[in-house]
Amino acid sequence: MSEKLKRQLLIIAGTLSLAVGIVGIAVPLLPTTPFLLLAAGCYLRSSQRFYNWLMANRWLGAYIRNYIEGRGIPLKVKIFIIALLWVTIGISIWLVANWVVTVILLIVAAGVTLHIIFIRVRHKK
Repeated sequence: MSEKLKRQLLIIAGTLSLAVGIVGIAVPLLPTTPFLLLAAGCYLRSSQRFYNWLMANRWLGAYIRNYIEGRGIPLKVKIFIIALLWVTIGISIWLVANWVVTVILLIVAAGVTLHIIFIRVRHKK
């Protein structure tokens, strides 16, 4: 595979990952962080310009850097994420009204909640 084709495919993969990550901000069952990290990795290997843009992005850049560097997330953000997760899961359960789907949604929500709880709390300096 030529370097140019490889670079183009990585840019496309990075852009698709970025799009899915952004959608994941609003859709609790769709993970945000892995897709944003994948986008950063694809851009890093294909386009310094896209990588710099992503890392300097007002909303996403700090989030990605803090996660990569293990700084954690603020307590208010953790509380907001968990509350939003459970509200949307509750609405989904109410709309679907199927016990199998309800059990799956509750297991996923519990797992995501535990993951968020175990992420380190970042204190402002």
